[in-house]
Amino acid sequence: MGGALLLQLNKASGVLLHPTSLPSKYGIGELGQEARDFVDFLKSCGLTLWQVLPLNPIGYGESPYQAFSAFAGNPLLISLDTLQEEGFLTTKELAVVPSFPEEKVDYAACQDFKEKMLRQAYKGFRGIANKGVNYQEFMEKNTFWLADYALFMALKEYFHYVPWNFWDKAIALREPEAIKYWEEKLSEEINYQIFLQYEFDMQWKAIRAYAVQNGIKTIGDLPIYVAYDSSDTWVYPHLFELDDLGNPLKVGGVPPDYFSATGQLWGNPLYKWGEMEKDDYLWWRERIKALMDLVDIIRVDHFRGFEAYWEVPASELTAINGRWVQGPGEKFFRVLSSYLGELPLLAEDLGIITPQVVELKDKFAFPGMKVMQFIDREALGDSQDEGNWAYYTGTHDNDTLLGWLRQTVFAQLSRCGREKIRAEDLCWELIEIVMQSRAKWAIIPLQDFLCLNSWARMNTPGTVGENWEWRFKKKVLTKKLAQRIKKLVTKYGR
Repeated sequence: MGGALLLQLNKASGVLLHPTSLPSKYGIGELGQEARDFVDFLKSCGLTLWQVLPLNPIGYGESPYQAFSAFAGNPLLISLDTLQEEGFLTTKELAVVPSFPEEKVDYAACQDFKEKMLRQAYKGFRGIANKGVNYQEFMEKNTFWLADYALFMALKEYFHYVPWNFWDKAIALREPEAIKYWEEKLSEEINYQIFLQYEFDMQWKAIRAYAVQNGIKTIGDLPIYVAYDSSDTWVYPHLFELDDLGNPLKVGGVPPDYFSATGQLWGNPLYKWGEMEKDDYLWWRERIKALMDLVDIIRVDHFRGFEAYWEVPASELTAINGRWVQGPGEKFFRVLSSYLGELPLLAEDLGIITPQVVELKDKFAFPGMKVMQFIDREALGDSQDEGNWAYYTGTHDNDTLLGWLRQTVFAQLSRCGREKIRAEDLCWELIEIVMQSRAKWAIIPLQDFLCLNSWARMNTPGTVGENWEWRFKKKVLTKKLAQRIKKLVTKYGR
């Protein structure tokens, strides 16, 4: 019955690593040589999957799940060396680089430096009278979101980055005369924002093409919700649970769970699914189509929200006082498929999963996810399912494998007087359990292959600050590590 929606996994293995974590002398991972070097490392390991987090421009808390746009790319990932190769920056301009920390992203310092460099590069780009066929094609291909997003970011800059409902009322509510006025007033800044998106698009697609050439598929991430302070809610307020002034009425989250006794209050505005249905979910179709142009497979974050989602009044301080509301369900995916054909979706089906969620996932044969840190007995048991799911030691929301072991297993071993077991050995034993499982895909965060402690954790749900910062040093991707990984890949036919 799933038909065109079916994504059947073949046995494979890969790494979860967001590009911000790549090494770079410019303070944050970039889409240049460092990214190609990482692809080379994956190939040397025999790994064929590279999973990333959302590639969108980060907003509140530096979170890729609180982005200024569900369509645009993160300008901080743009490679300055590539801009130099294109002739938009000079060697002299890149000669003086601040001293950035190697193992974390200092977002404030990085933003300050890269913004100066990107604006300098735009001056060089602006001087080209004929921007070329690629630029025109990019403009035409992205008419659904590009101009609106560029104006949104130009306005954000003008109004000192306050949320859009604090702008002048006329432009906050998108009155036609106000849009015309601000488009003219901020035309240069709008063109700068379009330049950033063009460069991101060109650079990411070059990395993706390089990965394809080396037999590696990319797995992207589709957050179920968008940030309140985003071009999406500003442009399409009628599609979201907002009042007449654009303020959120109902927001998303999850009830108390493994991560938090008070639940998780994400604060993202909820969709008006009835409104979205009227044009066959056009905004969703365009969003997924844009992401399918960037990656090979899409991980659908919080898949259970399409069956039923946790609705919390915007006035609440925690997610406790919410309620389950029916989602768009089967019809949503049927409509998407009728327009887009095969949907290469991987369902993040973690958390409170009901039989109805399982039924929706199975109806379309969407592969699901399992996480070792949740001690999934089904994954470890003797079930005879076909393994059409991805198995992780942990995700971006989990502690590192070593950090988890120290808080659980090692704490118990210490009480039993057996604390002398080597942490690294146990990490690799658990990685091997994932690799030898019947799961078609085995995906390991790079932190776990490196056996790093909790300081290398990517995100702690429900907290703001010190998340999304971890980076690795180039020297840690050794030939010895690649050989150890490849040995497991070969041993278990991945």
